[in-house]
Amino acid sequence: MEELVTQIVGYLRGMWRFRWWGLAFAWVVGLSAGVAIYLMPDRYESTARIHVDTQSVLRPLMSGLAVQPNIDQQIAMLSRTLISRPNVEKLITMADLDLDVRTPEQREALITRLARDLQIRSADRTNLFALAYSDTKPERAQRVVQSLVSLFVESGLGSKRQDSDAARRFIEEQIRNYEQKLVEAENRVKEFRLRNMGLLGDGGRDYITQIAQLNAQLQQAQLELREAENARDAMQRQLVGEEPVLLPQTPPNSAVSIPEIDGRIEALQRNLDGLLQRYTDQHPDVIGARRVIEDLEAQKRQQIETMRAAGGGSQFGALNSNPVFQQMKLALAESESRVASMRARVAEYQGRLDQLQELAKRVPEIEAEMAQLNRDYNVNKANYDSLVSRRESAAISVEMNTQGGIADFRVIDPPTLPTAPSAPNRLLLLPLAALAGLGAGFALTFLISQLRPAFADGRMLREVTGLPVLGVVSMLQTDERRRKRRRGLLAFGGGVLAYAASFAVAVVALKLIQG
Repeated sequence: MEELVTQIVGYLRGMWRFRWWGLAFAWVVGLSAGVAIYLMPDRYESTARIHVDTQSVLRPLMSGLAVQPNIDQQIAMLSRTLISRPNVEKLITMADLDLDVRTPEQREALITRLARDLQIRSADRTNLFALAYSDTKPERAQRVVQSLVSLFVESGLGSKRQDSDAARRFIEEQIRNYEQKLVEAENRVKEFRLRNMGLLGDGGRDYITQIAQLNAQLQQAQLELREAENARDAMQRQLVGEEPVLLPQTPPNSAVSIPEIDGRIEALQRNLDGLLQRYTDQHPDVIGARRVIEDLEAQKRQQIETMRAAGGGSQFGALNSNPVFQQMKLALAESESRVASMRARVAEYQGRLDQLQELAKRVPEIEAEMAQLNRDYNVNKANYDSLVSRRESAAISVEMNTQGGIADFRVIDPPTLPTAPSAPNRLLLLPLAALAGLGAGFALTFLISQLRPAFADGRMLREVTGLPVLGVVSMLQTDERRRKRRRGLLAFGGGVLAYAASFAVAVVALKLIQG
């Protein structure tokens, strides 16, 4: 600590040797700064205040029906981005600031100066904005602020309209795109259903249900076939004990009959009539009954020809049998027709079942593809419905902005015409200039003391040179030297006081001039 104090004292002693240089330099710097401050051109600041009211009564009423953006955030962003190059160029035209501009360089300098000098100040959480601009001419400052107010209001309203129009155009375009996608998805689902109608079921049953039902029908038909075959075999065993009685007659060939075959044909005809009442001509049971009838008629013709060839046409007449035999033959014929019909039904069901079981391997793939198509359709449908709902909300929002508006721009204080300069603040700058002069004087004395150092005592000399000091010769203080030193101190003090008094007088005079 003692070394630091000693070093500081040494610096001060060295600076004291050149105190007159410092005082003179302080006078030069202070007076120069004072003259420069006095000659600075006056600048007049015009201000205006705008309040943006975002608390509209429509906002709570239209909650959930219309899109309500964050108006406070939009206004805050507008205040930060208003002073942009396009807006500054528009402001120059609105305020007629380009009348004296002749070259692109002058226009560029004007744009730069305006962007630097324009001010938009906002109070926190009040949406109250202060617009200010200072210029050497008060009328021009007022015109600039008035143009800035108009630009601020127009930018706020225009940006809302532009955002709404852009949002509506985008939503309309997306709706058209999703409408086309929705139609394409519907067509794909329809075509897929038409191609795979048999595997997708009849609307109420799936493919597995169809296989189960067809399998149950096949088992029922096989059971009925076994019952019909057992009944036919029982009738054939009972028919062994009965014989027909032949009565010779000589009827025409068309009247020749064989009871066994005729009974079966008659039974089949009755069965066919019943089937035609329930089914169409293409039904498997109908086709099978007709085929059996045709076979029995061919068999009858063949037997007649055989009997005529064997015994002569005159010896054979109509084959008649006793009533028991005839009834048993008719019952047997009915059993044969039923067996033939059930066999045709079993064969048809078996063919269908084989076909469905063969196609069963494709069911998972078809179901997966159908699920994918339905998923794509549902996604497109949901997006389409959402976009339509948003379009209606956007339309309500635009109408709400047109009728009542969400934000209201109110000019609280119009741009003022300044009568007194706002800058420079000479009452503050003059004392600062005085302090700057004193600081410059101190800096000069310190610089000279470092350029022309001197040793104040023997210890400093010994520390710097590293050589032993044998002795020190002190200056004797005489009366003449004391008087001379006293006069020097008084003169230096007077110079410092005069420096301070001159600036104080200048500040008082300037204050009186400004009123």
